[in-house]
Amino acid sequence: MNRSMAKWACSVAEVELRESLPRRWAHSQGVGRRAGELAEVVGDEADLLIAAAVLHDVGYAPRLAITGFHPLDGARFLRGIHAADEQLVRLVANHSCALLEAEERGLREALEEEFPLVDDQRLVDAVVYCDMTTTPDGKVTTVDARLAEITGRYGSDSLVGRFIRRASPDILAAVGRVEAALGAQPR
Repeated sequence: MNRSMAKWACSVAEVELRESLPRRWAHSQGVGRRAGELAEVVGDEADLLIAAAVLHDVGYAPRLAITGFHPLDGARFLRGIHAADEQLVRLVANHSCALLEAEERGLREALEEEFPLVDDQRLVDAVVYCDMTTTPDGKVTTVDARLAEITGRYGSDSLVGRFIRRASPDILAAVGRVEAALGAQPR
């Protein structure tokens, strides 16, 4: 696969986020850079991973926020307006344990029916890793610091706070698997 999907994804994310949500755009760019660092881990799927990473939060764009649940809104936009690759759309819809947050919002059934989970655990883990090791400003961070930042930003008793508490074991496990895969790469 060539880098054309990633290039397209970056231009779509920039149009949707740069002006309306510059901090979210900075995060998305940082997540995309992290994805580029995983090319050896995901091999032929690197272009898909980078595209999913840079587009994972596109559903936050004000004009796209229909349900208020950004993974679902972003995936519907990518599928409906752009007829995007099915794997890409499903990675965006399900990024970073989105099913658990969908459940908190009463949207789990809709998310599962429209956008089944991606079968490739490497890709799923890689998107989690990239998102959960990048700050809102696009800088590299630890997963523990990122989880604390999200909880602090939203509050531990908020919907997102409850979601993060439930998802933390899965997030930590995914990041651990990616870090192990990175450590196993020849130097």
